[in-house]
Amino acid sequence: MIVARITLPILTATLLVPVAVSGQTPRDTTRADTAVIRLERLVAGMVRPIMTAGGVSAIEVDVASLRLPAAPTTEEVLRSIPALHVRTNTRGEAEIAVRGSESRQVAVLLDGVPLTLGWDGRTDVSVFSAGAVDNVRFVRGISSMLHGPNVLGGVVEMSTAARLLPRSASFSASGTLDGEGGYAAAAHAEQPFATDDGAGVVRIGAGWRDRPGFPLPRGITEPVATDGLRLNTDATNLSGFLSLRYDRDRNGWASLSASGFRGARGIAAELGASQPRLWRYPAIERLVVAVSGGTGHHDTPWGRGDLEASVGMDLGHTSIRSYRTRDYDDVIGREDGNARTLTTRLLGDHSLGARGNLAAAFTFADIDHEAIVNGESALYGQRLTSLAGETTWLLLEAPSASIATLRLSVGGAWDRGWTPRTGNLPASGTLDDWGARAGMSAILNGGGTLFHAGVSRRGRFPALREMYSEALNRFVANPELRPEHLVAVEGGVTTRVGTGELQLVGFHHDLSGAIRRITLADGRRMRVNSDELISTGIEVLFNQSFGAVSLGGDLTLQTTTLRDPSTAAAARPENLPGRAARGWVAFPIAAGFTGAAEAEYTGPQFCQDPDSGADVELAGGTWLNATLARIWSLGSARRLETSASVDNIADSALFDQCGLPRPGRVLSVSVRMF
Repeated sequence: MIVARITLPILTATLLVPVAVSGQTPRDTTRADTAVIRLERLVAGMVRPIMTAGGVSAIEVDVASLRLPAAPTTEEVLRSIPALHVRTNTRGEAEIAVRGSESRQVAVLLDGVPLTLGWDGRTDVSVFSAGAVDNVRFVRGISSMLHGPNVLGGVVEMSTAARLLPRSASFSASGTLDGEGGYAAAAHAEQPFATDDGAGVVRIGAGWRDRPGFPLPRGITEPVATDGLRLNTDATNLSGFLSLRYDRDRNGWASLSASGFRGARGIAAELGASQPRLWRYPAIERLVVAVSGGTGHHDTPWGRGDLEASVGMDLGHTSIRSYRTRDYDDVIGREDGNARTLTTRLLGDHSLGARGNLAAAFTFADIDHEAIVNGESALYGQRLTSLAGETTWLLLEAPSASIATLRLSVGGAWDRGWTPRTGNLPASGTLDDWGARAGMSAILNGGGTLFHAGVSRRGRFPALREMYSEALNRFVANPELRPEHLVAVEGGVTTRVGTGELQLVGFHHDLSGAIRRITLADGRRMRVNSDELISTGIEVLFNQSFGAVSLGGDLTLQTTTLRDPSTAAAARPENLPGRAARGWVAFPIAAGFTGAAEAEYTGPQFCQDPDSGADVELAGGTWLNATLARIWSLGSARRLETSASVDNIADSALFDQCGLPRPGRVLSVSVRMF
C-alpha cells in the first residue's frame, strides 16, 4: 500500500535538514538548435519575452515580474501566459489546453519532473504552489523528442532556479486580502554560500491561503440560498518549498528541490444538471522532489560534451467524498487515492565538428496508484519508457549577409508503455510507438527577424484513469483505449518592431484516435477513441513600449473539427474556443503610482450537456481587470509594494464548462516587503 498523507510531514522534514548539500544550477538550457530573440523586461510583468526554438514557437516568462497574489498557485501563473487556455472542470481541477490539444497532451514539468505522468496523465495546476517558481518556458505545439513519453501537444517547463546566484541574502514577505474575506500570506528567504570549489544558494519558503468561496457573477443564482458565493467553493491550503543548488568552479553542478502542498476544498456543482457532481476534497496532498546533477561541458577527444542525470519523485494523496444533496451533509460515496510516480532521466550531448550537435535522452517513469473506493482497495500500475535523440546543424553563418544564420534540427524517439497492475481489469498489453520531428530556423535582418518552421509526429498512451477509473460510478471503464497520435505542422515569423516584438504563427494539428468522453444511455460516461480531431489556426503576439507606457496582447484564431464514433451524442470538440484574445496596457500615474489594465476575451465554445451528453454552445465574453500599485522605500535597502486589484470588473458570467461559471467580481489588496 502506498503511504498516504505524506506531503506535509516529508516536506517539513526536508525543510529542517541542515543546509550542507548541493543545489540547483543555473545551467544554460539554450541548446544548439535554439534561435532566440528576447525582449528586455519592461514593467508590471505584462510584457512576456518571446522566443523561437528548434523550428517551433515558445514563450519565456519571468514569474517575478507578474502581478500575483501572495502564495500564488501554478494556475494563477499559467492564466497570465499568452496562447495558453486554462479552465476549471467538473472535478474542480484546473486544466490547460494548447491549440487543439487538451491537458493530457501537454506536459507540465517542475525542475524536469513531469507532473503529467501519473494516474490521470495530467496535472491539476491549482494544487501546486508557484512560490518556488521563478521562470516558465512554454513551448506551443511541437516539442523536443528529449522531453520523454506522452509529450505531443506542447510543454510547460517551470524552474525554481533559473536566476543567477544572488550576491547577498534576502527575505521577502507578502499578504493578500480579498473582498470576500479570503486571505493569503507567504514568506521567502534565500542565502548564498561559497566553498573552496564553487558557490551555491539555498532558497526556502512557505505560504498559507484561506478562501471562503468564489463570488457569483451577475445573473447567476444557486438552486439553494447562499450568501452571494458559489456553493461549496471554499478552500484552504498550506504550501512550502526548499531549493538548493551548487555550481563547481570546474563546470560540475548538483541540485535538489522539494515542493509540497496540503489542502482541502469543495468544488462547484454543475448548475442545471439533474445529477451534478456533489463532491468535496477533505484532503489533497502533493510532494514533488527533484535531484539532479551534471558534469558541465568538457573537452573530449571528439569535441565537447556533457552528461546529466535526474531522479524525480511525485507523491500524492487525494480524498473524495460524494454527497446526496447540495446540503453536503449525507455522504454516499468515498474514494481515496494514493499515488507515486518515480521518473529517471539521463541526458547527454556532444558536439559534431564545428557546426553540429548530437543529444540523446532516456526516460523511465514508474507509476503506481492505489484506489480505495467505499473501503475496497485496488492497485494500478503503468510503466513508460522513451529513448530519443536529436541532432542540430548550423547550415549557414554569415552575420553580414541577409540570412545571418540557418539551423536545421532533426530528432526521433521510441516510446513503450505497459500496465502491470490493472485492479483486476484487463491489461492494455505492451504498446510501442515512435516519434519524429524536424525544424528549421533562420535569423535575418541583422538579428531582428527570425523565421521558423517545423513538423512532428508523436503518440500518447492512455492514462490509467482513462482506462480504469469509474469515478464513484460516474464512468464506465474502457481498457481497450488505443494510443493517440498527433501530426503537427507550424511556421511563423518573429520580428522586432520599434522597442517591441511581433510574432505571427500558423499551425495545423491532426490528432488521430483522440480520446474523449461520451454519455451513455444510463447517464454514465465512458472514454472512447475518436477518429480524428483537426485544428488549424493562427496566433499573434505583440508587445511595445512608448516611453514609460507599455502595451501588448495576443490573439488566437482556430477552427476545430471532430470526427467521432457513431456512439457519441456530441459532434463538436469540447472546451476549444475558436477565438481568444488578451490586450493590456501598463502606465505611470503620479506620485510613484502605476496602473495596469487588461481585457481578456474568450469566444464561443462547446461543452457536453451533463444529462444528455449533447452539444451545448457556451457564449463568449470579455473579462476586464485593473491594478493600481506603488513601491515605497523603507530605508536600509528595504522596499514595500502595495497594490489593489479588481478582476472581472463588469461582473460578467463566463463559463469554463457546462454549468460552471467563472468567479464574479473579485477585489483584493496586497502588500509585499522585500
